Amino acid sequence: MNNQASQKQTIRNQIRQTMRDLGNETLHAASKAAAKNLTASNHFLRASTIMIFLPIKFEIDARPIALRAWQSAKVVTVPLVSYEQKHMIPVEVRSFDEPMDEDRYGVQTPANATPHPIDEIDLIVVPGLAFDTAGNRLGRGGGFYDRFLAHPDFRGKICGFATEQQIVENVPTDHHDVSMDLIVTDKRTIQVKKRSPRKTG
Repeated sequence: MNNQASQKQTIRNQIRQTMRDLGNETLHAASKAAAKNLTASNHFLRASTIMIFLPIKFEIDARPIALRAWQSAKVVTVPLVSYEQKHMIPVEVRSFDEPMDEDRYGVQTPANATPHPIDEIDLIVVPGLAFDTAGNRLGRGGGFYDRFLAHPDFRGKICGFATEQQIVENVPTDHHDVSMDLIVTDKRTIQVKKRSPRKTG
């Protein structure tokens, strides 16, 4: 393992432990506060179609964003992950009461999900283990979001969504890592001033 990979793994381990230590009540409150900050943003207000993620254990919950989006007649999508093909496709979700499938990592998607065009997504809410204020993101290591965000048809705004405890001083980056347009936590909204060009293909 090279030095950068080792740094990434150290941060992943630290943040995983931090999220476990937060407790359900604190995480629930942080999720609601972060969702309130995001749904007050112009990026959310202007969006017709958004993409969120459904939380796994010890992860911030983006579902309150969807509830506000439905109230505003917005289309809500979530990622359907193909581990064999190493990619994600957006599928529409209309209610959290509808039947859900769960994969081996605990990621949920609507059963009988309907794919949605990537080019219609105006705002994507992205999970991560850690972010820094320059807009860099550290994921879980699979590269699914980086590949999705680099898709030539995707032109929406990219929002990192996290608790304040997930903001670190510096996230080590590779050339294929896609940075955020903004990062929203339970405490603040970080507008990223400058972003590296998106990769295509």
